[in-house]
Amino acid sequence: MVFEQCIGFLNTPALWKNEQFGIKQFNFPEIDTKALTTTAIPQNIRLGHQMEYVFKQLLESSYTYEVLIHNLPVKIGKRTIGEIDFIIRDLATQVLLHIELTYKFYIINPEITEPIHQLMGPNKRDMFFTKMEKIRDEQFALIYSESGRDALAIQGLNSNDIEQRTCYKAQLFSPYGTKKVHIRPLEKGCIEGYWLKFDEFNTNEFKPYQYYIPFKSEWVVTPHGDVQWCSHFQTLMDINLKMLKENAPMVWVKKSENTFEKFFVVWW
Repeated sequence: MVFEQCIGFLNTPALWKNEQFGIKQFNFPEIDTKALTTTAIPQNIRLGHQMEYVFKQLLESSYTYEVLIHNLPVKIGKRTIGEIDFIIRDLATQVLLHIELTYKFYIINPEITEPIHQLMGPNKRDMFFTKMEKIRDEQFALIYSESGRDALAIQGLNSNDIEQRTCYKAQLFSPYGTKKVHIRPLEKGCIEGYWLKFDEFNTNEFKPYQYYIPFKSEWVVTPHGDVQWCSHFQTLMDINLKMLKENAPMVWVKKSENTFEKFFVVWW
C-alpha cells in the first residue's frame, strides 16, 4: 500500500505553480520510482499524517534533500501551539527550507463565484481558502515566533537562515456532467474525477457498472481492478449508511476491464 500511496502522491500535481497568494510552491524533485523502496507507515493515523510519511520517504529517496526536522512541536510552557512540518536541506546549495505539507481532496462548487472559494471538502467542513490563509499567516509565521525560534535553536537552526515553501497537492472533483470549470490560478491538472448527489447516483445511468468504496488510505491511489467490486444496488446500500452519518464517500467505478473513474457522492 505504501508504494501505491507514493505513486499516487507523485502523480498528483501541485495545486498551483510557482508563487500564488504570497506562497511559493515547493518543486518536488524527480524520483526514480523503479528504484523506490518503501517502509511501512502507520495506517491507523489520519490520511494527512500518512502523506507526511510518504513525503519524507520520497524526499529521502531523491538524494536531493536531507530531512532535518519532521513534525517539530512548538510550545509555550507545556502547551503546544503548533508544529513545524519539515525543515530540509538542499544538498546541492545547502539552502534550508521550511516545508508545510498539505494533501487535500476538494470538490468544486460552481455555485460560488470566486474560483479560490469554490474548493471545499466533500463534507463541506474543509475550505481551501481557509487552509491557504492558515499556512501563509500562521504556520509560516510560527518559525519566527519566540517559541518557534527557541525550538529551532535547540536543533541548531536559525529561523533567519530558512526559506519557506508549501507542498500543496490536491485532487479536485468537478460537478458531474460539467465539461468546463474555471479555477484559475489553480491547476486544472488536479481534476481527478467528479462529484454528485445520492439521487443522481441512484439512476439507471449508473446501474450497469461495478463499484468499490475505497478506504481513506486508498483515496490517493489511482483506481485499479484488484479490489472487491460490488453491484450498484449493494453500493447504494453502503453509501446510504454513510449518508446517515453525513459522510461523503469516495467511490471507484469499473466501466470496463481497463476503464476506471473515481467520484464522491455527497450527502448534502
